[in-house]
Amino acid sequence: MPPFLITLFLFHSCCLRANGHLREGMTLLKTEFALRLYQSVAACRNETNFVISPAGVSLPLEILQFGAEGSTGQQLADALGYTVHDKRVKDFLHAVYATLPTSSQGAEMELACSLFVQVGTPLSPCFVEHVSWWANSSLEPADLGEPNSTTIQTSEGASRETAGGGPSGGPDGWPWEQVSAAFAQLVLVSTMSFQGTWRKRFSSTDTQILPFTCAYGLVLQVPMMHQTTEVNYGQFQDTAGHQVGVLELPYLGSAVSLFLVLPRDKDTPLSHIEPHLTASTIHLWTTSLRRARMDVFLPRFRIQNQFNLKSILNSWGVTDLFDPLKANLKGISGQDGFYVSEAIHKAKIEVLEEGTKASGATALLLLKRSRIPIFKADRPFIYFLREPNTGFVFSIGRVSNPLD
Repeated sequence: MPPFLITLFLFHSCCLRANGHLREGMTLLKTEFALRLYQSVAACRNETNFVISPAGVSLPLEILQFGAEGSTGQQLADALGYTVHDKRVKDFLHAVYATLPTSSQGAEMELACSLFVQVGTPLSPCFVEHVSWWANSSLEPADLGEPNSTTIQTSEGASRETAGGGPSGGPDGWPWEQVSAAFAQLVLVSTMSFQGTWRKRFSSTDTQILPFTCAYGLVLQVPMMHQTTEVNYGQFQDTAGHQVGVLELPYLGSAVSLFLVLPRDKDTPLSHIEPHLTASTIHLWTTSLRRARMDVFLPRFRIQNQFNLKSILNSWGVTDLFDPLKANLKGISGQDGFYVSEAIHKAKIEVLEEGTKASGATALLLLKRSRIPIFKADRPFIYFLREPNTGFVFSIGRVSNPLD
């Protein structure tokens, strides 16, 4: 077992049991899980854009905990840092998920999980009850032995989200042979989407075409949104001493905010900062921001991607789950030989003014406000969507090229 997993599990025991600070402990554990996901994806994405939803990844793993036993269940608990068999944890998470999906003025969020099970496989009534009760989850029968005639279809909400997206739109349009073996028994598909309107909107008339310097020095001309407004902002350093600026932009009608982490030194690449991000660091940064009036420049960007989580989870020590000889998921159906064939995750984020393309802007805008402190995301930055009351990180990712 990798040392990180041991540390994470012991941290769980200390925070949730000894101290009894459930909310604080879960906030840190969820943030640590989000950062670990980020670092795993960032390591293999070679300075490119990406988005991943920690909430969308942890959701199916939590569901599987209801059916996992033995070392399979222990590996899942080690990866997550907690177990849903702890009643306090289960009640806390259920209360959080009960607010999703949300649709309010200016913000739409959807988090869903579908479990596709081979037709005719008997399921434990207790497991079925847990799935139907846990977040926006569903259990769907499917003929997994017909790769030429079967296609994964996610929940109705997720299907609407990717309608018209074509083959690259996400997992709910992939041919079966791309994501399953002939003898698969269970497929997990989790989806997360968020689209919001800023509490203080950017005006499209203030958007300018400005330079953005990519990771390897390539300079692009990109649409850069702008506004002068009161924001929560702070300047900090990571554990290695790298200086960063952290900005919070809240969304209208939602507790969720977008946080941006930007190296203050233009010569400091994100790859120097990413390994040093920790849950305690993020907690310190987000709770130490102060109100300031600033000129904010942020490029428009839209990122949508999908991942097969199998390789990431394997690297974390979650191996039994995918092994037909070792997986112990008897709590799902009571049968031996039940295992997970694939774990597919899709996430999407879109950041723009308010649906209207920008017209040209003038240099007067910059000159007029030059004395106000500036936050200018004109180089690669990290972002994460976070709900401050629970500390849940719904999405986290990196923008290296706003035009990709």
